[in-house]
Amino acid sequence: MLKHDIQAMEVIHLGPEQINACMELNQLALNGLWSKQQWIQELIDSRSLCMGVLKSSTLLALACGWLVVDELHLTAIGVHPQHRRQGLARLLLSKLLEQGQRTGAIHATLEVARNNSAARGLYESCGFKTAGCRHHYYSNGQDALIQWLSLGKQAEPRQKI
Repeated sequence: MLKHDIQAMEVIHLGPEQINACMELNQLALNGLWSKQQWIQELIDSRSLCMGVLKSSTLLALACGWLVVDELHLTAIGVHPQHRRQGLARLLLSKLLEQGQRTGAIHATLEVARNNSAARGLYESCGFKTAGCRHHYYSNGQDALIQWLSLGKQAEPRQKI
């Protein structure tokens, strides 16, 4: 296990300028979850929140979510295989939830593969509860568990209608 110098790491908001780093981590950590065009869209969409952990200009982890009305829908969390189990996913999940709450989310939701015990453990330790199942959700036929988290009191709306 590699040890991280927390002083040498930086949590940043990801944008189009990090597309190549996102694509590399997409392959290493997320098995090619999205195409380059999907990543570009994710990084420029105003409803999207994307954050990453950098160390020496290398993207070690990323987390993305969409703000939909009062909900933060987590879409991707990935950590470089050589840097897993060191708290980077937890750090980014915490930052993403905080940012979502500041921008009006009062709930967070995600789908997680039933057999992904590491991710399920992380989400459950952060307070997510399983609310349902999407059978055969993934391309390999695996079920996805739907998990929800209340982010606490009603947040201030992002804009008045």
